[in-house]
Amino acid sequence: MTLKDFDNIHSHKLREGAVWNADPILLRHNIYIVGDEVKQFSVGIHPWHTEIVTTSDLMALKMMALDERCLAIGETGLDPLRGGNVADQEKLLRTHIALSEEVKKPLLLHVVKAWDMIIRLRKELKPTQEWIIHGFRGKPELAKQLLDNGFSLSIGKKYNPETLKIIPKDRLYFETD
Repeated sequence: MTLKDFDNIHSHKLREGAVWNADPILLRHNIYIVGDEVKQFSVGIHPWHTEIVTTSDLMALKMMALDERCLAIGETGLDPLRGGNVADQEKLLRTHIALSEEVKKPLLLHVVKAWDMIIRLRKELKPTQEWIIHGFRGKPELAKQLLDNGFSLSIGKKYNPETLKIIPKDRLYFETD
């Protein structure tokens, strides 16, 4: 099973037919909660949680990434408006990128006002796994720039209708959250 098999690749709630977003920080007290009721999930530490990440959280991230029900790494990314300094966010993001490459699963990215940085990272690291911008709401010009640099885009409830028109079907995903 891959993300392409789902109409909803990113949900913060357990929903039938959706890929549940599991964050080890939010699951600290119930890290093994990913039980039989969870059919598929993605796992990542959100950039807003950068300041509180522990070694145990990183171990849980890797353990969960190895689960066969895990379809993607993330939500992770860069958000200079929230979650600690951007250098620490980038360090955590690089951990996720390395894990994505290691387990051969796509990367789900939360990016706010850091487009140049995320494009620079992709060019520098030359990943083999797909990078998907989660909840993309930007204008067609930004979408084109991201698509030209190898990103895929996921559209949520709020989006720019003109942008949707230019995203190739094989690089387009949908989500609820």
